[in-house]
Amino acid sequence: MPEAPKIVSSFEVSDQSLAEKNKNKLQFIEDVTTNADDVQRRVLEEILSRNADVEYLKRHGLGGRTDRETFKHVMPVVTYEDIQPEINRIANGDKSQILCSNPISEFLTSSGTSGGERKLMPTIEEELDRRSLLYSLLMPVMNQFVPGLDKGKGMYFLFIKSESKTPGGLPARPVLTSYYKSSHFKKRPFDPYTNYTSPNQTILCPDSYQSMYSQMLCGLCQHKEVLRVGAVFASGFIRAIKFLEKHWPELARDIRTGTLSSVITDLSVREAVGEILKPDPKLADFVESECRKTSWQGIITRIWPNTKYVDVIVTGTMSQYIPTLDYYIGVNLRPLCKPSEVSYTLIPNMAYFEFLPVHRNSGVTSSISLPKALTEKEQQELVDLVDVKLGQEYELVVTTYAGLYRYRVGDVISVTGFKNNAPQFSFICRKNVVLSIDADKTDEVELQNAVKNAVTHLVPFEASLSEYTSYADTSSIPGHYVLFWELCLNGNTPIPPSVFEDCCLTIEESLNSVYRQGRVSDKSIGPLEIKIVESGTFDKLMDYAISLGASINQYKTPRCVKFAPIIELLNSRVVDNYFSPKCPKWVPGHKQWGSN
Repeated sequence: MPEAPKIVSSFEVSDQSLAEKNKNKLQFIEDVTTNADDVQRRVLEEILSRNADVEYLKRHGLGGRTDRETFKHVMPVVTYEDIQPEINRIANGDKSQILCSNPISEFLTSSGTSGGERKLMPTIEEELDRRSLLYSLLMPVMNQFVPGLDKGKGMYFLFIKSESKTPGGLPARPVLTSYYKSSHFKKRPFDPYTNYTSPNQTILCPDSYQSMYSQMLCGLCQHKEVLRVGAVFASGFIRAIKFLEKHWPELARDIRTGTLSSVITDLSVREAVGEILKPDPKLADFVESECRKTSWQGIITRIWPNTKYVDVIVTGTMSQYIPTLDYYIGVNLRPLCKPSEVSYTLIPNMAYFEFLPVHRNSGVTSSISLPKALTEKEQQELVDLVDVKLGQEYELVVTTYAGLYRYRVGDVISVTGFKNNAPQFSFICRKNVVLSIDADKTDEVELQNAVKNAVTHLVPFEASLSEYTSYADTSSIPGHYVLFWELCLNGNTPIPPSVFEDCCLTIEESLNSVYRQGRVSDKSIGPLEIKIVESGTFDKLMDYAISLGASINQYKTPRCVKFAPIIELLNSRVVDNYFSPKCPKWVPGHKQWGSN
Protein backbone atom coordinates (compact mmCIF):
# COMPACT_ATOMS: atom_id res chain seq x y z
CA MET A 1 0.00 0.00 0.00
CA PRO A 2 1.37 3.49 -0.78
CA GLU A 3 2.92 4.99 2.33
CA ALA A 4 1.13 7.99 3.76
CA PRO A 5 3.09 11.21 4.20
CA LYS A 6 4.26 11.48 7.79
CA ILE A 7 2.27 13.75 10.08
CA VAL A 8 4.87 15.51 12.20
CA SER A 9 3.93 15.85 15.87
CA SER A 10 4.52 19.00 17.87
CA PHE A 11 7.52 17.34 19.53
CA GLU A 12 9.34 16.63 16.25
CA VAL A 13 11.21 18.96 13.97
CA SER A 14 10.72 18.54 10.25
CA ASP A 15 13.62 19.51 8.03
CA GLN A 16 11.47 19.18 4.93
CA SER A 17 10.73 22.36 3.05
CA LEU A 18 7.13 23.31 2.41
CA ALA A 19 7.62 22.55 -1.28
CA GLU A 20 8.89 19.04 -0.45
CA LYS A 21 5.97 18.40 1.89
CA ASN A 22 3.50 19.51 -0.76
CA LYS A 23 5.20 17.34 -3.36
CA ASN A 24 5.07 14.28 -1.09
CA LYS A 25 1.40 14.75 -0.32
CA LEU A 26 0.47 15.24 -3.96
CA GLN A 27 2.47 12.14 -4.87
CA PHE A 28 0.62 10.21 -2.16
CA ILE A 29 -2.70 11.22 -3.75
CA GLU A 30 -1.39 10.10 -7.15
CA ASP A 31 -0.28 6.73 -5.74
CA VAL A 32 -3.45 5.82 -3.85
CA THR A 33 -5.78 6.94 -6.65
CA THR A 34 -3.74 5.10 -9.31
CA ASN A 35 -3.69 1.90 -7.23
CA ALA A 36 -7.17 2.41 -5.79
CA ASP A 37 -8.40 -1.18 -6.04
CA ASP A 38 -5.22 -2.68 -4.58
CA VAL A 39 -5.32 -0.14 -1.73
CA GLN A 40 -8.97 -0.98 -1.03
CA ARG A 41 -8.25 -4.72 -0.97
CA ARG A 42 -5.42 -4.24 1.51
CA VAL A 43 -7.50 -1.90 3.69
CA LEU A 44 -10.25 -4.53 3.98
CA GLU A 45 -7.71 -7.27 4.73
CA GLU A 46 -6.13 -5.12 7.44
CA ILE A 47 -9.48 -4.25 9.06
CA LEU A 48 -10.68 -7.87 9.06
CA SER A 49 -7.39 -9.42 10.21
CA ARG A 50 -6.90 -7.09 13.17
CA ASN A 51 -10.59 -7.51 14.18
CA ALA A 52 -10.85 -11.25 13.47
CA ASP A 53 -11.75 -12.11 17.06
CA VAL A 54 -14.36 -9.43 17.71
CA GLU A 55 -17.80 -10.63 18.74
CA TYR A 56 -19.71 -9.10 15.82
CA LEU A 57 -17.62 -10.74 13.07
CA LYS A 58 -17.56 -14.12 14.84
CA ARG A 59 -21.33 -14.03 15.27
CA HIS A 60 -21.77 -13.68 11.51
CA GLY A 61 -19.40 -16.57 10.83
CA LEU A 62 -16.58 -14.75 9.06
CA GLY A 63 -14.14 -17.18 10.71
CA GLY A 64 -11.05 -15.04 10.39
CA ARG A 65 -11.22 -14.82 6.61
CA THR A 66 -10.18 -11.52 5.04
CA ASP A 67 -11.01 -11.88 1.33
CA ARG A 68 -13.63 -9.67 -0.28
CA GLU A 69 -15.74 -12.51 -1.63
CA THR A 70 -16.32 -14.17 1.74
CA PHE A 71 -16.81 -10.79 3.44
CA LYS A 72 -19.55 -9.82 0.98
CA HIS A 73 -21.20 -13.23 1.14
CA VAL A 74 -21.25 -13.49 4.95
CA MET A 75 -21.59 -9.94 6.30
CA PRO A 76 -24.94 -8.14 5.99
CA VAL A 77 -25.38 -4.53 4.87
CA VAL A 78 -26.66 -2.71 7.97
CA THR A 79 -28.26 0.50 9.19
CA TYR A 80 -27.68 2.21 12.53
CA GLU A 81 -30.72 0.52 14.05
CA ASP A 82 -29.22 -2.91 13.23
CA ILE A 83 -26.10 -2.26 15.31
CA GLN A 84 -27.65 -0.05 17.98
CA PRO A 85 -27.65 -2.86 20.59
CA GLU A 86 -23.85 -3.19 20.21
CA ILE A 87 -23.44 0.61 20.31
CA ASN A 88 -25.51 0.82 23.50
CA ARG A 89 -23.46 -1.90 25.19
CA ILE A 90 -20.24 0.02 24.49
CA ALA A 91 -21.85 3.31 25.57
CA ASN A 92 -22.94 1.70 28.84
CA GLY A 93 -19.39 0.60 29.67
CA ASP A 94 -18.95 -2.89 28.16
CA LYS A 95 -15.22 -3.00 27.32
CA SER A 96 -15.17 -6.42 25.64
CA GLN A 97 -14.23 -6.68 21.97
CA ILE A 98 -17.71 -6.19 20.57
CA LEU A 99 -17.05 -4.35 17.28
CA CYS A 100 -13.34 -3.58 17.35
CA SER A 101 -10.16 -5.08 18.81
CA ASN A 102 -8.86 -1.61 19.69
CA PRO A 103 -10.49 0.16 22.65
CA ILE A 104 -13.24 2.58 21.61
CA SER A 105 -11.85 5.97 22.65
CA GLU A 106 -14.99 8.05 22.13
CA PHE A 107 -18.19 8.33 20.13
CA LEU A 108 -18.56 10.80 17.29
CA THR A 109 -22.09 12.13 17.21
CA SER A 110 -23.72 12.18 13.80
CA SER A 111 -25.93 14.99 12.52
CA GLY A 112 -28.27 12.18 11.50
CA THR A 113 -30.59 10.91 14.21
CA SER A 114 -32.25 7.73 15.38
CA GLY A 115 -35.30 7.97 17.62
CA GLY A 116 -34.80 11.75 17.78
CA GLU A 117 -31.25 11.48 19.20
CA ARG A 118 -27.88 11.82 17.50
CA LYS A 119 -26.38 8.59 16.24
CA LEU A 120 -23.20 7.47 18.03
CA MET A 121 -20.32 6.43 15.79
CA PRO A 122 -17.52 4.50 17.56
CA THR A 123 -13.98 5.66 16.93
CA ILE A 124 -10.45 4.72 18.06
CA GLU A 125 -7.35 6.81 18.79
CA GLU A 126 -5.58 6.04 15.51
CA GLU A 127 -8.49 7.48 13.52
CA LEU A 128 -7.26 10.93 14.54
CA ASP A 129 -4.06 10.21 12.58
CA ARG A 130 -6.11 9.34 9.48
CA ARG A 131 -8.27 12.41 9.91
CA SER A 132 -5.22 14.63 10.32
CA LEU A 133 -3.68 13.13 7.18
CA LEU A 134 -6.86 13.81 5.24
CA TYR A 135 -7.01 17.44 6.40
CA SER A 136 -3.32 17.89 5.54
CA LEU A 137 -3.95 16.96 1.89
CA LEU A 138 -6.36 19.82 1.25
CA MET A 139 -4.04 22.82 1.11
CA PRO A 140 -1.31 21.30 -1.11
CA VAL A 141 -4.07 20.58 -3.65
CA MET A 142 -5.51 24.08 -3.31
CA ASN A 143 -2.08 25.69 -3.58
CA GLN A 144 -1.76 24.31 -7.12
CA PHE A 145 -4.65 26.52 -8.21
CA VAL A 146 -4.24 29.47 -5.83
CA PRO A 147 -0.49 29.86 -5.19
CA GLY A 148 1.01 31.82 -2.34
CA LEU A 149 -1.40 30.68 0.36
CA ASP A 150 1.54 30.15 2.71
CA LYS A 151 2.30 33.89 2.70
CA GLY A 152 -0.58 34.92 4.95
CA LYS A 153 -3.28 33.70 7.31
CA GLY A 154 -6.67 32.08 7.13
CA MET A 155 -9.65 33.69 8.87
CA TYR A 156 -11.72 30.63 9.66
CA PHE A 157 -14.69 30.70 12.02
CA LEU A 158 -14.33 27.39 13.84
CA PHE A 159 -16.39 26.36 16.86
CA ILE A 160 -16.75 23.51 19.28
CA LYS A 161 -20.18 22.16 20.15
CA SER A 162 -21.49 20.82 23.43
CA GLU A 163 -20.52 17.29 24.33
CA SER A 164 -21.58 14.72 26.86
CA LYS A 165 -20.39 11.47 28.38
CA THR A 166 -22.05 8.11 27.97
CA PRO A 167 -22.98 6.15 31.11
CA GLY A 168 -19.75 4.20 30.56
CA GLY A 169 -17.72 7.43 30.66
CA LEU A 170 -16.85 7.80 26.95
CA PRO A 171 -17.02 11.28 25.39
CA ALA A 172 -19.77 11.76 22.80
CA ARG A 173 -19.21 14.77 20.57
CA PRO A 174 -19.22 15.94 16.93
CA VAL A 175 -16.22 14.97 14.81
CA LEU A 176 -14.81 18.50 14.52
CA THR A 177 -15.20 19.14 18.25
CA SER A 178 -13.22 15.95 18.82
CA TYR A 179 -10.51 17.13 16.42
CA TYR A 180 -10.26 20.70 17.78
CA LYS A 181 -9.90 19.36 21.34
CA SER A 182 -7.23 16.84 20.36
CA SER A 183 -3.48 17.35 20.62
CA HIS A 184 -3.36 16.98 16.82
CA PHE A 185 -5.00 20.41 16.62
CA LYS A 186 -4.07 22.13 19.89
CA LYS A 187 -0.38 21.19 19.74
CA ARG A 188 0.06 21.25 15.98
CA PRO A 189 3.48 22.43 14.81
CA PHE A 190 3.66 25.66 12.88
CA ASP A 191 2.29 25.19 9.40
CA PRO A 192 1.51 28.14 7.13
CA TYR A 193 -1.64 26.36 5.99
CA THR A 194 -3.05 26.10 9.53
CA ASN A 195 -1.95 29.58 10.55
CA TYR A 196 -5.27 31.12 11.57
CA THR A 197 -6.23 34.59 12.78
CA SER A 198 -8.20 32.92 15.59
CA PRO A 199 -6.13 31.78 18.59
CA ASN A 200 -6.94 28.26 19.80
CA GLN A 201 -8.53 29.65 22.95
CA THR A 202 -11.17 31.53 20.94
CA ILE A 203 -12.02 28.41 18.93
CA LEU A 204 -12.23 26.24 22.08
CA CYS A 205 -14.42 28.69 23.99
CA PRO A 206 -17.71 26.89 24.79
CA ASP A 207 -19.75 30.12 24.75
CA SER A 208 -20.76 30.59 21.11
CA TYR A 209 -21.21 34.39 21.43
CA GLN A 210 -17.82 34.96 23.09
CA SER A 211 -16.19 32.64 20.56
CA MET A 212 -17.71 34.42 17.56
CA TYR A 213 -17.00 37.91 18.94
CA SER A 214 -13.36 37.19 19.74
CA GLN A 215 -12.70 35.38 16.44
CA MET A 216 -14.23 38.23 14.44
CA LEU A 217 -12.23 40.81 16.42
CA CYS A 218 -8.96 38.95 15.78
CA GLY A 219 -9.85 38.65 12.09
CA LEU A 220 -10.41 42.42 11.85
CA CYS A 221 -7.17 43.21 13.68
CA GLN A 222 -5.21 41.09 11.17
CA HIS A 223 -7.28 42.04 8.11
CA LYS A 224 -4.30 42.75 5.85
CA GLU A 225 -2.74 39.33 6.55
CA VAL A 226 -5.87 37.38 5.59
CA LEU A 227 -5.56 35.46 2.30
CA ARG A 228 -8.49 33.08 2.69
CA VAL A 229 -11.66 33.08 4.74
CA GLY A 230 -14.08 30.35 5.64
CA ALA A 231 -15.97 28.10 8.00
CA VAL A 232 -17.06 24.50 7.77
CA PHE A 233 -20.41 25.19 6.11
CA ALA A 234 -21.60 28.15 4.07
CA SER A 235 -24.32 28.80 6.66
CA GLY A 236 -21.70 29.23 9.40
CA PHE A 237 -19.68 31.75 7.43
CA ILE A 238 -22.76 33.81 6.56
CA ARG A 239 -23.72 33.78 10.25
CA ALA A 240 -20.31 35.32 10.99
CA ILE A 241 -20.86 38.13 8.47
CA LYS A 242 -24.34 38.75 9.91
CA PHE A 243 -22.69 38.92 13.34
CA LEU A 244 -20.34 41.61 12.04
CA GLU A 245 -23.31 43.46 10.54
CA LYS A 246 -24.95 43.56 13.97
CA HIS A 247 -21.94 44.11 16.24
CA TRP A 248 -19.47 46.23 14.24
CA PRO A 249 -19.87 49.30 16.51
CA GLU A 250 -18.67 47.36 19.59
CA LEU A 251 -15.90 45.64 17.60
CA ALA A 252 -14.67 48.97 16.23
CA ARG A 253 -14.73 50.46 19.74
CA ASP A 254 -12.53 47.62 21.00
CA ILE A 255 -10.08 48.19 18.13
CA ARG A 256 -10.01 51.93 18.75
CA THR A 257 -9.27 51.62 22.48
CA GLY A 258 -7.29 48.37 22.39
CA THR A 259 -9.52 47.08 25.18
CA LEU A 260 -11.62 43.92 24.89
CA SER A 261 -15.32 44.24 25.69
CA SER A 262 -16.32 43.27 29.23
CA VAL A 263 -18.89 40.93 27.67
CA ILE A 264 -15.98 38.54 27.06
CA THR A 265 -15.55 36.90 30.44
CA ASP A 266 -13.55 33.78 29.48
CA LEU A 267 -10.11 34.52 30.96
CA SER A 268 -8.18 32.35 28.49
CA VAL A 269 -9.89 34.14 25.60
CA ARG A 270 -9.16 37.57 27.08
CA GLU A 271 -5.50 36.67 27.49
CA ALA A 272 -5.17 35.29 23.93
CA VAL A 273 -6.98 38.23 22.30
CA GLY A 274 -4.89 40.64 24.39
CA GLU A 275 -1.81 39.43 22.53
CA ILE A 276 -3.36 40.61 19.25
CA LEU A 277 -5.58 43.57 20.14
CA LYS A 278 -3.76 46.93 20.27
CA PRO A 279 -5.17 50.47 20.03
CA ASP A 280 -5.62 51.25 16.32
CA PRO A 281 -7.86 54.29 15.66
CA LYS A 282 -7.06 54.19 11.92
CA LEU A 283 -8.29 50.59 11.57
CA ALA A 284 -11.35 51.42 13.68
CA ASP A 285 -12.20 54.32 11.33
CA PHE A 286 -11.80 51.97 8.35
CA VAL A 287 -14.11 49.30 9.81
CA GLU A 288 -16.72 51.91 10.75
CA SER A 289 -16.66 53.58 7.34
CA GLU A 290 -17.11 50.27 5.49
CA CYS A 291 -19.78 48.91 7.81
CA ARG A 292 -21.77 52.15 7.80
CA LYS A 293 -22.29 52.02 4.05
CA THR A 294 -25.82 51.20 2.94
CA SER A 295 -24.76 48.28 0.78
CA TRP A 296 -22.84 45.33 2.16
CA GLN A 297 -22.21 43.91 -1.28
CA GLY A 298 -18.58 42.79 -1.53
CA ILE A 299 -17.99 43.44 2.19
CA ILE A 300 -15.56 40.51 2.46
CA THR A 301 -13.13 41.81 -0.14
CA ARG A 302 -13.63 45.39 1.06
CA ILE A 303 -12.56 44.67 4.65
CA TRP A 304 -10.19 41.78 3.87
CA PRO A 305 -8.78 43.02 0.53
CA ASN A 306 -6.19 40.26 0.05
CA THR A 307 -8.75 37.44 0.21
CA LYS A 308 -8.14 34.93 -2.57
CA TYR A 309 -11.04 32.58 -1.92
CA VAL A 310 -13.78 31.52 0.46
CA ASP A 311 -13.38 28.01 1.88
CA VAL A 312 -16.81 26.58 2.81
CA ILE A 313 -18.97 23.61 1.90
CA VAL A 314 -21.61 24.69 -0.62
CA THR A 315 -22.88 21.31 -1.81
CA GLY A 316 -26.14 19.57 -0.88
CA THR A 317 -28.48 21.71 1.20
CA MET A 318 -25.70 24.32 1.63
CA SER A 319 -26.17 25.31 -2.05
CA GLN A 320 -29.14 27.43 -0.92
CA TYR A 321 -26.63 29.92 0.56
CA ILE A 322 -24.62 30.47 -2.64
CA PRO A 323 -26.45 33.68 -3.73
CA THR A 324 -25.85 35.25 -0.30
CA LEU A 325 -22.16 34.28 -0.42
CA ASP A 326 -21.84 35.78 -3.89
CA TYR A 327 -23.35 39.02 -2.62
CA TYR A 328 -20.93 39.37 0.30
CA ILE A 329 -17.88 38.29 -1.67
CA GLY A 330 -18.44 40.49 -4.69
CA VAL A 331 -17.68 39.49 -8.27
CA ASN A 332 -15.60 36.31 -8.62
CA LEU A 333 -13.66 36.84 -11.84
CA ARG A 334 -11.66 33.59 -11.66
CA PRO A 335 -13.79 30.83 -10.20
CA LEU A 336 -12.20 27.37 -10.17
CA CYS A 337 -15.60 25.89 -10.98
CA LYS A 338 -19.26 26.54 -10.31
CA PRO A 339 -20.40 25.42 -6.83
CA SER A 340 -22.86 23.07 -8.53
CA GLU A 341 -19.90 21.36 -10.21
CA VAL A 342 -17.89 20.67 -7.03
CA SER A 343 -16.69 17.06 -6.81
CA TYR A 344 -14.91 15.10 -4.09
CA THR A 345 -12.48 12.20 -4.32
CA LEU A 346 -12.67 9.46 -1.69
CA ILE A 347 -9.11 8.69 -0.56
CA PRO A 348 -8.93 4.87 -0.82
CA ASN A 349 -6.88 4.21 2.33
CA MET A 350 -9.33 5.86 4.75
CA ALA A 351 -11.86 2.99 4.88
CA TYR A 352 -13.29 0.25 2.68
CA PHE A 353 -16.00 1.69 0.45
CA GLU A 354 -18.93 0.03 -1.31
CA PHE A 355 -21.75 1.59 -3.27
CA LEU A 356 -25.44 0.72 -3.46
CA PRO A 357 -27.07 1.88 -6.73
CA VAL A 358 -29.96 4.31 -6.21
CA HIS A 359 -32.92 4.09 -8.56
CA ARG A 360 -35.16 7.11 -8.32
CA ASN A 361 -38.92 6.77 -8.68
CA SER A 362 -40.56 9.14 -11.12
CA GLY A 363 -43.05 11.69 -9.87
CA VAL A 364 -43.13 14.77 -7.68
CA THR A 365 -40.67 14.28 -4.82
CA SER A 366 -38.41 16.45 -2.70
CA SER A 367 -36.22 13.74 -1.23
CA ILE A 368 -34.76 10.36 -2.13
CA SER A 369 -36.38 7.57 -0.15
CA LEU A 370 -34.25 4.47 0.35
CA PRO A 371 -35.40 1.15 1.78
CA LYS A 372 -34.50 0.34 5.39
CA ALA A 373 -33.75 -3.34 4.74
CA LEU A 374 -32.16 -4.71 1.56
CA THR A 375 -33.31 -7.83 -0.24
CA GLU A 376 -30.71 -10.46 -1.10
CA LYS A 377 -30.76 -9.22 -4.70
CA GLU A 378 -30.15 -5.62 -3.58
CA GLN A 379 -27.25 -6.73 -1.36
CA GLN A 380 -25.65 -8.32 -4.42
CA GLU A 381 -25.93 -5.03 -6.34
CA LEU A 382 -23.27 -3.32 -4.22
CA VAL A 383 -20.15 -2.45 -6.20
CA ASP A 384 -16.58 -1.63 -5.22
CA LEU A 385 -14.90 1.77 -5.46
CA VAL A 386 -13.32 1.22 -8.88
CA ASP A 387 -16.47 -0.36 -10.38
CA VAL A 388 -18.87 2.56 -10.10
CA LYS A 389 -20.35 3.98 -13.31
CA LEU A 390 -20.15 7.57 -14.50
CA GLY A 391 -23.42 9.43 -13.93
CA GLN A 392 -24.91 6.76 -11.62
CA GLU A 393 -26.19 7.67 -8.15
CA TYR A 394 -25.23 5.52 -5.17
CA GLU A 395 -25.71 5.29 -1.44
CA LEU A 396 -22.36 5.12 0.35
CA VAL A 397 -21.60 1.98 2.41
CA VAL A 398 -18.45 1.86 4.58
CA THR A 399 -16.34 -0.57 6.57
CA THR A 400 -14.07 1.23 9.05
CA TYR A 401 -11.07 0.50 11.24
CA ALA A 402 -13.20 1.44 14.27
CA GLY A 403 -15.77 -1.33 13.94
CA LEU A 404 -18.44 -0.46 11.38
CA TYR A 405 -18.95 -3.23 8.81
CA ARG A 406 -20.92 -2.61 5.61
CA TYR A 407 -22.62 0.34 7.27
CA ARG A 408 -25.06 2.44 5.24
CA VAL A 409 -23.98 6.04 5.75
CA GLY A 410 -27.14 7.52 4.23
CA ASP A 411 -25.39 9.92 1.82
CA VAL A 412 -26.52 9.77 -1.80
CA ILE A 413 -23.72 10.68 -4.20
CA SER A 414 -23.31 10.82 -7.96
CA VAL A 415 -20.22 9.78 -9.95
CA THR A 416 -18.93 12.82 -11.87
CA GLY A 417 -15.53 11.64 -13.08
CA PHE A 418 -12.31 9.92 -12.08
CA LYS A 419 -8.96 10.90 -10.55
CA ASN A 420 -6.77 8.17 -12.08
CA ASN A 421 -8.66 5.02 -11.01
CA ALA A 422 -10.49 6.57 -8.06
CA PRO A 423 -13.96 7.96 -8.78
CA GLN A 424 -14.99 11.52 -8.05
CA PHE A 425 -18.41 12.25 -6.61
CA SER A 426 -20.81 15.10 -6.09
CA PHE A 427 -22.98 15.07 -3.00
CA ILE A 428 -26.68 14.82 -3.87
CA CYS A 429 -28.48 14.63 -0.54
CA ARG A 430 -29.06 12.73 2.66
CA LYS A 431 -31.57 9.94 2.19
CA ASN A 432 -35.12 10.74 3.25
CA VAL A 433 -34.25 14.30 4.43
CA VAL A 434 -36.84 16.96 3.60
CA LEU A 435 -35.74 19.95 5.72
CA SER A 436 -32.28 21.24 6.63
CA ILE A 437 -30.95 24.66 7.62
CA ASP A 438 -27.57 23.89 9.13
CA ALA A 439 -26.45 20.56 10.65
CA ASP A 440 -30.09 19.57 11.25
CA LYS A 441 -31.73 16.90 9.09
CA THR A 442 -35.47 16.37 9.41
CA ASP A 443 -37.14 13.55 7.49
CA GLU A 444 -40.73 13.23 6.34
CA VAL A 445 -41.81 10.78 9.05
CA GLU A 446 -40.42 12.98 11.81
CA LEU A 447 -42.10 16.06 10.35
CA GLN A 448 -45.40 14.21 10.05
CA ASN A 449 -45.27 13.10 13.70
CA ALA A 450 -44.42 16.62 14.84
CA VAL A 451 -47.35 18.10 12.91
CA LYS A 452 -49.64 15.37 14.30
CA ASN A 453 -48.65 16.38 17.84
CA ALA A 454 -49.25 20.06 17.10
CA VAL A 455 -52.73 19.85 15.58
CA THR A 456 -54.14 18.57 18.89
CA HIS A 457 -54.16 22.25 19.92
CA LEU A 458 -56.84 22.88 17.25
CA VAL A 459 -59.30 20.25 18.49
CA PRO A 460 -61.05 22.47 21.12
CA PHE A 461 -61.87 24.91 18.33
CA GLU A 462 -63.40 22.25 16.05
CA ALA A 463 -60.62 22.87 13.54
CA SER A 464 -58.40 20.38 11.75
CA LEU A 465 -55.52 20.40 9.29
CA SER A 466 -56.59 19.53 5.76
CA GLU A 467 -53.14 19.79 4.07
CA TYR A 468 -49.65 21.06 4.74
CA THR A 469 -46.21 21.41 3.23
CA SER A 470 -42.93 23.00 4.32
CA TYR A 471 -39.71 24.61 3.20
CA ALA A 472 -36.41 25.78 4.63
CA ASP A 473 -36.35 29.58 4.44
CA THR A 474 -32.77 30.87 4.24
CA SER A 475 -33.63 34.36 3.01
CA SER A 476 -32.74 35.59 6.50
CA ILE A 477 -29.96 34.46 8.84
CA PRO A 478 -30.39 32.29 10.73
CA GLY A 479 -32.72 30.38 8.46
CA HIS A 480 -35.87 28.74 9.79
CA TYR A 481 -38.48 26.12 9.00
CA VAL A 482 -41.74 27.33 7.44
CA LEU A 483 -44.92 25.24 7.37
CA PHE A 484 -47.90 26.15 5.16
CA TRP A 485 -51.16 25.00 6.77
CA GLU A 486 -54.57 24.86 5.14
CA LEU A 487 -57.29 24.46 7.77
CA CYS A 488 -60.75 22.97 7.87
CA LEU A 489 -62.84 25.14 10.22
CA ASN A 490 -66.05 23.58 11.56
CA GLY A 491 -66.52 25.73 14.64
CA ASN A 492 -67.49 29.37 15.14
CA THR A 493 -64.94 30.24 17.83
CA PRO A 494 -61.95 32.17 16.44
CA ILE A 495 -58.61 30.53 17.11
CA PRO A 496 -56.37 32.86 19.18
CA PRO A 497 -52.84 33.58 17.90
CA SER A 498 -51.41 31.96 21.06
CA VAL A 499 -52.83 28.60 19.94
CA PHE A 500 -50.90 28.73 16.66
CA GLU A 501 -47.80 29.80 18.57
CA ASP A 502 -48.29 26.73 20.77
CA CYS A 503 -48.52 24.66 17.57
CA CYS A 504 -45.16 26.08 16.45
CA LEU A 505 -43.53 25.26 19.78
CA THR A 506 -45.02 21.75 19.89
CA ILE A 507 -43.55 21.00 16.46
CA GLU A 508 -40.15 22.21 17.61
CA GLU A 509 -40.38 20.18 20.83
CA SER A 510 -41.18 17.11 18.70
CA LEU A 511 -38.19 17.45 16.39
CA ASN A 512 -34.83 15.74 16.93
CA SER A 513 -32.07 16.84 19.29
CA VAL A 514 -29.87 18.20 16.48
CA TYR A 515 -32.61 20.65 15.47
CA ARG A 516 -33.26 21.63 19.08
CA GLN A 517 -29.54 22.16 19.73
CA GLY A 518 -29.41 24.43 16.68
CA ARG A 519 -32.24 26.51 18.16
CA VAL A 520 -31.06 26.58 21.78
CA SER A 521 -27.27 26.31 21.92
CA ASP A 522 -25.83 27.02 18.48
CA LYS A 523 -28.37 29.72 17.53
CA SER A 524 -27.99 28.46 13.96
CA ILE A 525 -31.76 28.02 13.39
CA GLY A 526 -34.47 30.66 13.84
CA PRO A 527 -37.97 30.18 15.34
CA LEU A 528 -40.28 27.89 13.36
CA GLU A 529 -43.05 29.67 11.44
CA ILE A 530 -46.55 28.49 10.50
CA LYS A 531 -48.27 30.29 7.62
CA ILE A 532 -52.02 29.84 7.31
CA VAL A 533 -53.14 29.79 3.67
CA GLU A 534 -56.54 30.33 2.03
CA SER A 535 -58.93 27.46 1.50
CA GLY A 536 -58.24 25.80 -1.85
CA THR A 537 -54.54 26.64 -1.90
CA PHE A 538 -53.42 23.01 -2.14
CA ASP A 539 -55.84 22.42 -5.03
CA LYS A 540 -54.04 25.26 -6.80
CA LEU A 541 -50.73 23.58 -5.95
CA MET A 542 -51.92 20.31 -7.49
CA ASP A 543 -53.16 22.15 -10.62
CA TYR A 544 -49.74 23.77 -10.96
CA ALA A 545 -47.90 20.43 -10.57
CA ILE A 546 -50.17 18.83 -13.19
CA SER A 547 -49.51 21.73 -15.57
CA LEU A 548 -45.80 20.86 -15.27
CA GLY A 549 -46.45 17.23 -16.25
CA ALA A 550 -47.30 15.46 -12.99
CA SER A 551 -49.83 12.62 -13.25
CA ILE A 552 -53.18 13.41 -11.59
CA ASN A 553 -53.45 9.74 -10.58
CA GLN A 554 -50.03 9.61 -8.91
CA TYR A 555 -49.94 13.13 -7.48
CA LYS A 556 -49.58 13.52 -3.74
CA THR A 557 -48.86 16.70 -1.85
CA PRO A 558 -45.10 17.12 -1.38
CA ARG A 559 -44.23 17.55 2.29
CA CYS A 560 -41.37 19.85 1.37
CA VAL A 561 -41.09 22.30 -1.52
CA LYS A 562 -37.99 23.95 -2.95
CA PHE A 563 -39.12 25.15 -6.40
CA ALA A 564 -39.31 28.97 -6.23
CA PRO A 565 -42.57 29.36 -8.26
CA ILE A 566 -44.35 26.95 -5.89
CA ILE A 567 -43.12 28.86 -2.84
CA GLU A 568 -44.30 32.09 -4.49
CA LEU A 569 -47.73 30.54 -5.14
CA LEU A 570 -48.06 29.46 -1.50
CA ASN A 571 -46.85 32.81 -0.16
CA SER A 572 -49.35 34.66 -2.36
CA ARG A 573 -52.20 32.92 -0.52
CA VAL A 574 -51.01 33.42 3.09
CA VAL A 575 -53.62 35.03 5.36
CA ASP A 576 -51.77 34.86 8.70
CA ASN A 577 -48.42 33.76 10.08
CA TYR A 578 -47.14 32.82 13.54
CA PHE A 579 -43.74 32.07 15.09
CA SER A 580 -42.63 29.86 17.92
CA PRO A 581 -42.69 32.06 21.04
CA LYS A 582 -39.61 30.54 22.71
CA CYS A 583 -36.88 27.95 22.28
CA PRO A 584 -37.73 24.27 22.67
CA LYS A 585 -36.22 22.22 25.50
CA TRP A 586 -32.75 20.81 24.89
CA VAL A 587 -29.93 19.46 27.07
CA PRO A 588 -26.65 17.81 25.98
CA GLY A 589 -26.50 14.04 25.85
CA HIS A 590 -29.08 11.36 25.07
CA LYS A 591 -32.42 11.33 26.86
CA GLN A 592 -31.85 7.74 28.02
CA TRP A 593 -28.69 8.84 29.86
CA GLY A 594 -30.64 10.98 32.31
CA SER A 595 -28.56 13.88 33.61
CA ASN A 596 -25.21 12.69 32.21
